Amino acid sequence: MDDLLKEIQTLRQAIALASPNDAQELEAFRIRYLGSKGQLKQLFSKLGMLDAAQKKAIGRELNDLKQFAENQYAAHRQRIQQSQVSTSTASEIAGVDITLPGEPLPLGSHHPLSIVRREMVRIFESIGFAVAEGPEIEDDWHNFTSLNMPPDHPARDMQDTFYLSRDPVWVLRTHTSSVQARVLESQPLPVRVICPGRVYRNETISARAHCFFHQVEGLYVSQQVSFADLKQTLYYFVEEMFGHHTRVRFRPSYFPFTEPSAEMDISCTVCGGKGCSLCKYTGWVEILGCGMVHPDLLRNFQIDPEVYTGYAFGMGIERICQLKYRVNDLRLYSQNDLRFLRQFIAAI
Repeated sequence: MDDLLKEIQTLRQAIALASPNDAQELEAFRIRYLGSKGQLKQLFSKLGMLDAAQKKAIGRELNDLKQFAENQYAAHRQRIQQSQVSTSTASEIAGVDITLPGEPLPLGSHHPLSIVRREMVRIFESIGFAVAEGPEIEDDWHNFTSLNMPPDHPARDMQDTFYLSRDPVWVLRTHTSSVQARVLESQPLPVRVICPGRVYRNETISARAHCFFHQVEGLYVSQQVSFADLKQTLYYFVEEMFGHHTRVRFRPSYFPFTEPSAEMDISCTVCGGKGCSLCKYTGWVEILGCGMVHPDLLRNFQIDPEVYTGYAFGMGIERICQLKYRVNDLRLYSQNDLRFLRQFIAAI
């Protein structure tokens, strides 16, 4: 037994002193001490010549030695691998002048719709509007019925709707007016909000139409709100977005949720009102619909129209972006063409 303990001690010292310097020497280390015919295996084979008490004591020593050898092997392997990485890195940078300026990384850009949306929000926030958001999957009440469009109302035919289910009715919202409905049913009066977001229409995709687009709608409900308040708000928006030289006009129109209703045109930003293909040679471009909130809509939310009045407006972000940056194809906004997007780096 004493001879075997001496062999174990001698082998431990040999393992501790071993220092392989490369992968080949490391493999030789493994075979010599940990291999199936290595020195540790030979010592384990001698356990059969010992009695039970000696076998237990020697077995403990051999297991400790095996653990020590495996730890030494792992440490040598990690050291050699790190040395190889360092050598590879050094060879890669050899001959490189580290005092030279680095190559600049290309700048990214915000999407033009994001730039315009942010600018629109900034303009309206500066005159007291808060931002409100809502779900893109809506029920019939918030998307249609509460907005004065009951099931048999002809205005529903104006909405090319994506229906998710028929009973109950769930749709991809066709306008962000649904957010206005949620604001009226959940917030105390007065309310002054804008509702930016994505909306969906079941339309054929072309240069002038898409199955999804973006809107910013506004709502102000309080006491003694007039159409003059609406006009002054929109005059301010146009001046801030397009410049003080831009002319504005209102034309009577129809929307089921406002009465009276109007559409607002601005002088063409491309030709300055002289006439071009964008404005169809009229000098004017329609940018939004607006009007005073319909009394029946207020009643749908238990608001007394004899006490409270309000105005609402809505516009497409794509249309504002088209006029601001002269983008002539709606499909460009969703194609992720870097040649198109890189033009807006300076606009960030």
